[in-house]
Amino acid sequence: MVLQIIGADQRMAERSGVKALVVGRYGVGKTSLLRTLDPNSTLFIDLEAGARSVSDVPVDEVRPASWQECRDLACWFAGPDLNLDDKAPYSQKHFDYVCEQFGDPAALEKYETLFVDSLTAASRMCFTWAERQDEAFNAKGQKDTRGAFGLYGRELIAWCNRLQHARTRNVVMVALLDEKEDDFGRKSWVMQVQGGPARAIPGLVDVVVTMALIEPEEGEPFRALVTDVANQWGYPAKYRTDRPGCLDALEAPDLGALFAKLNGAGSSAKTHTRAAA
Repeated sequence: MVLQIIGADQRMAERSGVKALVVGRYGVGKTSLLRTLDPNSTLFIDLEAGARSVSDVPVDEVRPASWQECRDLACWFAGPDLNLDDKAPYSQKHFDYVCEQFGDPAALEKYETLFVDSLTAASRMCFTWAERQDEAFNAKGQKDTRGAFGLYGRELIAWCNRLQHARTRNVVMVALLDEKEDDFGRKSWVMQVQGGPARAIPGLVDVVVTMALIEPEEGEPFRALVTDVANQWGYPAKYRTDRPGCLDALEAPDLGALFAKLNGAGSSAKTHTRAAA
């Protein structure tokens, strides 16, 4: 393979999917955001086995039952990492194996969005798998907690990173949000994912939003997507509304509309850059 320079016009014409992490407390309606996406072009990854709230949504679905199936799906969906050794997950050999099992990846071309429900469930599945691997035991056959956590962290981050490389598609990862209080009574919001990946994964995605119930001083409470990193509640977010862009600090709980805005912002920025040149 010869490394090619992609011209500016070609790069700007390419479709680029949004990689989004949506966090929120139990029952706020994160899974119901599936309703705001085009069911004909969305693939629902049900890891929670609790999708009753969207049981009437006519969307295609897969139900990975093991961490290996999660890895297979990510490799099939995003393609191989050509930097990896044949023995590694997401390598060309892994991709070839997955294609033999699942079929031609061309079958996935209809899907513009992958909706993963949830990253929290994926992390539990990954850690359960990691605890059983050789790295989770010392030379005497005793459990090595540090080894298990180290393997788990690398695996979960690699999985999210592979999904992030589905360049042309939107990827939505949903995760639970917990409120923590330290010894001094200070409260903070923490994504319900164990260990280091909770800090690393937000850096892999384009945008982090918190779905929350907003209770204004006047008027009825309403649900919204909190997008601004400088929000008054301290919710996790990854967007700067004080920079040129299109997202408001609070957006309607509608992923289709959010993606349209983000893609529109990208188009506007490109047009502005070209005009300035």
